[in-house]
Amino acid sequence: MQHDFWHDKWQNNNIGFHQNQPHTLLTKYFPYLNLAKGATIFVPLCGKSLDINRLIEQGYHVIAIDLSPIAIQDLILDLGLTFQESQIGHLTHYQHPQIKLFVGDFFELTAARIGKIDAIYDRAALIALPEKMRTRYTRHLVKITHQAPQLLISLDYDQNLLAGPPFSVPEHELIQHYGEDYDIKLLASNTENLKGKLIAYEHAWCLSKHSVAD
Repeated sequence: MQHDFWHDKWQNNNIGFHQNQPHTLLTKYFPYLNLAKGATIFVPLCGKSLDINRLIEQGYHVIAIDLSPIAIQDLILDLGLTFQESQIGHLTHYQHPQIKLFVGDFFELTAARIGKIDAIYDRAALIALPEKMRTRYTRHLVKITHQAPQLLISLDYDQNLLAGPPFSVPEHELIQHYGEDYDIKLLASNTENLKGKLIAYEHAWCLSKHSVAD
C-alpha cells in the first residue's frame, strides 16, 4: 500500500473510517492499562481521531503520528490548541505542552524522537495496513516504544468478502505478531456492520509485557 493511497483518501475526504465521537472501547477499557495521570500515550496512524482529545481530557500526554498533513491539520483545529511547528528529519513536528504530533512516515520515528512511552493506543493502525506491512509495523512499534503496553482494537471478518482497509486481523495473527513480547488478553468483543456490507467482530485487547516468571 503506497502513501498516495492515504493521501488520496484525505484529499477526497473519503474517510468513512473516521468516527465522530470517542470510541466506546477506549472509554470503557483504557483503565485496564492502569496508568497514572500524566502518563504518555502513543497513538500511531491517528488520523484526526477524537480519541486523542478524550485522552488529553483524562490528564494524559499524547504523542501521535499520521502520514496525512490534512489529517493532522484537521486534528489541530478540532483540539483548539496552539502548537509550535518544527522539522525533525523528514517529519513535521507540532508541539504543545500536553501533545506532540508528527506528520510523515511512521517508520521514520525512532525511540529518541518520541521519547519515553508509557502505553500505546492502537485503534486503527494495525487494521489499516495490508498483511505484508503488518509484521514490519509491529516490529518497529515494539522497538521504538520499548514494548510499552497496548490497548489494541482489531477487526475479524472474512477477508475474501471485502477488500480492506480496514483489514481483518484474526487472533492467531495477533499472537503471531505480538506473542513473543506480550501477554495478550481479550477484553471485549462486539459486532459491527462493516461498510454496510457484512458483520465483523470488533475486539479490544490488552497487551502487557510478559511477567518476569515468563
